Amino acid sequence: MHRRDVLVAWAFVIGLWFAVIFVALATWSLAPNGVARIMLLCAGAVVLLFNTAAIIAMLRHYREDRDFIYGLDIRFLDEARGRRG
Repeated sequence: MHRRDVLVAWAFVIGLWFAVIFVALATWSLAPNGVARIMLLCAGAVVLLFNTAAIIAMLRHYREDRDFIYGLDIRFLDEARGRRG
């Protein structure tokens, strides 16, 4: 479960980078001047930087608390399976 969660988190980060780069390229000609383009690029870079850093921090905490987090999941899954049959 942990490995799948890590892969999904990295897929989200990669998808976010592609999406922001695509939007920047697709809307480049819509910016009224060079200053607006630079501001938009800086804002996009900040969004990418902070979201990527947040995901990395989240993954570190997952690794530290993996036994607790996934132990609860496994216990509840076992209980649900026991109730069914």
